Amino acid sequence: MSAPHVLAEIADGIGWLTLNRPDQLNALSAEMTDLLIRHSAEFERDPAVRCVVIRGAGTHFMAGGDIKGFHKSLTEQRAQHLANFEMRVVKAHQMIYQFRRMAKPVVASVQGAAAGFGLSLILNCDLAIASEDSFFTLAYRHIGLSADGGATYFLPRIVGERKALEIALLGERFTARDAKDNNILNWIVPRADLAAETLKLARKLADGPTFALGVAKKLLRGSLDNSWDEHSHREAEGLAACAATEDHFEGLNAFLEKRPARFQGR
Repeated sequence: MSAPHVLAEIADGIGWLTLNRPDQLNALSAEMTDLLIRHSAEFERDPAVRCVVIRGAGTHFMAGGDIKGFHKSLTEQRAQHLANFEMRVVKAHQMIYQFRRMAKPVVASVQGAAAGFGLSLILNCDLAIASEDSFFTLAYRHIGLSADGGATYFLPRIVGERKALEIALLGERFTARDAKDNNILNWIVPRADLAAETLKLARKLADGPTFALGVAKKLLRGSLDNSWDEHSHREAEGLAACAATEDHFEGLNAFLEKRPARFQGR
């Protein structure tokens, strides 16, 4: 029996999602999409999960879509492949939507190649940490496709419209330093330190005031799509909801008692 294309694990408040097709450079498959939809929904509803990390098995994060599978399907079942193609993308976007709306932080931990949908997935995450030898490309133009996975939505918001056009229209490979300089990555670390630094970051997020972090994420994610008048009301509502949590009261007590807060995520 073959191994599942995504491994899911919960440990000490952290939900780990490992893309698990290392022999195919973790290229996105239909099974991987299904499992990411399923596990992200489970993690979203589970109060024991207070932070989610997406990582790749083996030496790479994700080398985009399954090009060999596309070629085989287009060659052998062209009509069916084309008839199903749009819905396949819509399904993948459901997974992206679930990570985006999840009221808890989502972190990408990246090594090796992040191409095509792999880069889209990183752009969708709230924070990203990568090894110094990782590399990136949007890649779609090389196989005659436009981008999916939210890349054309997230990329101009993160890097600016002109840089986004360069990345999409040329499809050139760029380094971790380039990605950091253009705000695609938050941190670059030595390859040997990636696992430890990812865990340190995830631990800090999982130990935080989960409800408040979720509200902040929602507000920031929606800020560019709202007018100030609308957004100011959403901010007031969010802060009022946070004020009613146990974590807020614990934060106040910890501040007055001059000790670290012990947040419980509620």
